[in-house]
Amino acid sequence: MSILARFKDIMSSNIHALLDKAEDPEKMIDQYLRNLDKDLRKVKSETATVMAEEQRAKRQWQECLADMEKMEQYAMKALEAGNEGDARKFLERKALLAEKSTELENAYQLAASNALQMRQMHDKLVSDIKALESRRNMIKAKWSVAKTQERLNKLGAQTAASGSSISAFKRMEEKVDQALDKANAMAELNKGPEDDLDDLMKKYDTPSSSPGVEAELAALKEKLNKKD
Repeated sequence: MSILARFKDIMSSNIHALLDKAEDPEKMIDQYLRNLDKDLRKVKSETATVMAEEQRAKRQWQECLADMEKMEQYAMKALEAGNEGDARKFLERKALLAEKSTELENAYQLAASNALQMRQMHDKLVSDIKALESRRNMIKAKWSVAKTQERLNKLGAQTAASGSSISAFKRMEEKVDQALDKANAMAELNKGPEDDLDDLMKKYDTPSSSPGVEAELAALKEKLNKKD
């Protein structure tokens, strides 16, 4: 049946296949559920149509059975009235109705089978939508964690790059220190040897002891000589 063929793909929908193609799974999940809700409305409408066809086929079959029973009753009445010819006509009509009844029964069985499949399809789609709705928040939470982890990974890479910059800075600082030490050493070498004579002259330029001290020293020497 064409109705069943149109909705077979709905029942085989796979959210994982959709998410694999999605640039933003969070948005695609919502879009997926909106699409399923739209499909569900179509399935409901078609299911109602198929169920109506089932009821119509069943009613036509039952009406045919009722007409067959009616023809048999009229045939009996005709026989009771002694009208065998009339009874034969009623039975001939019953035979035609019996053939029609077989066709109507087959049509009803097919309609009933289609209606059952559509109801199962409808019920499964409803169940799938409810299951996905209950998982939607969990999937969104996982996606949020994944994005956070991705940001952390990028920050970690940037931090590693910063560490390289810091190491390079330290190497430059050491290089500057080495250059400064070398410059200071060169400055010391450029001074040349110092003249010691200037220091020697300063030694003898030192003022002698004060006169009072010299007089006291002489007095102490004289005192010692007297004791001897």
